[in-house]
Amino acid sequence: MSSDGTPPALPRLLTPLALRGRTLASRIVISPMCQHAADDGHATDWHLVHLGKFALGGAGLILTESTAVARQARIGVRDLGLWSDTHVAPMRRVVDFVHGQGSLIGVQLAHAGRKAGSHALWDGGRAFSPDELAGGGLRRFGPSALAAGPDWTTPEEMTPDDIAQAIDAFVAATHRAERAGFDAVELHFGHGYLVASFLSPVSNRRADGYGGDLDGRMRFGLEVAAAVRTAWPGERPLFCRISAVDGAEGGWGLADSIAFARELKRRGVDVVDVSSGGLTEETRTIAVPRGLGFQVDFARAVRSGAGIITQAVGMIVDAPQAEEVLASGAADLVAIGREALNDPYWPRRAREALGLEPDFSTWPVRHGAWLDKRRHHMGVAMDERRAQLRRAGSET
Repeated sequence: MSSDGTPPALPRLLTPLALRGRTLASRIVISPMCQHAADDGHATDWHLVHLGKFALGGAGLILTESTAVARQARIGVRDLGLWSDTHVAPMRRVVDFVHGQGSLIGVQLAHAGRKAGSHALWDGGRAFSPDELAGGGLRRFGPSALAAGPDWTTPEEMTPDDIAQAIDAFVAATHRAERAGFDAVELHFGHGYLVASFLSPVSNRRADGYGGDLDGRMRFGLEVAAAVRTAWPGERPLFCRISAVDGAEGGWGLADSIAFARELKRRGVDVVDVSSGGLTEETRTIAVPRGLGFQVDFARAVRSGAGIITQAVGMIVDAPQAEEVLASGAADLVAIGREALNDPYWPRRAREALGLEPDFSTWPVRHGAWLDKRRHHMGVAMDERRAQLRRAGSET
């Protein structure tokens, strides 16, 4: 409390954010993280625990891993999916648990495109061979017959009918996401997957209306966004993840991303989730140096240039750093991934990390009540421990 008895102002990281008809309790989002634990696209107990623990941990919004809109369009054979009505009930089980803990949850909808079919990181991460693709029921599609790298097979060049079917698949998955109870949809337009491959002049060599200049290369993604926005309830927000720069020499750049974000906003996208890289594994690439907050300036540029809410992501490791991202005007939301794996309670611990007293009344009651009871005893015990250390030090 301040000297006049009023509670201190909350740091920006811990303040709510209203997006259409949903309000996030804080600006802390859990990034999509591939788990490769689904059963033919169906959510399993792993997803209930994996995503549920972030709700216990107090995140404002939790995003599922990349969730395929078509069976043949998965990153890996054990990705989540929403290409079938049978996927809705297992997803609903996860959503209901998250809601029961006071958090919101969104689904990231994706089509892997020419990067369909790869092994999990812990299994080497390599691209599927043609036999593995066929065995997994996967196919690689792209804007042009250009492989994602030397270890990837050449994708099928999409026809106008293929493009229309892909848009329909996004829309059908969106309707299923509504039935599952998700609060938000995020479109995965980054990391070299289908829409990202249409955006880049490196991977898109089409001569029709879906290629050529910037407007042509943006057309497919904008049509997906517009169709999904129409299908998605108006009171629920729509996110879009992009690669601000795709990492390829002569490829998609930051100025392109700003132009794209403006057009996404016109079509009803509420938040741009700003990542980078992923287009190609070829040697002629432009590396984005990785360090703390290495993508924050991309989010800042998109937010300023397009006048849209942005979400910053990428090696944001502690609450003071996250608070600075928001306070500096770089972004309106901060997403964490691996830090949340390391500590699912990162959002709840952010309060103390930012200099506020812990408030266990906001924790799940089955945890908070015990921690609050321990708090006094822990303080006494720690005082005794510090005294012991001081005495030991004086005796040496």
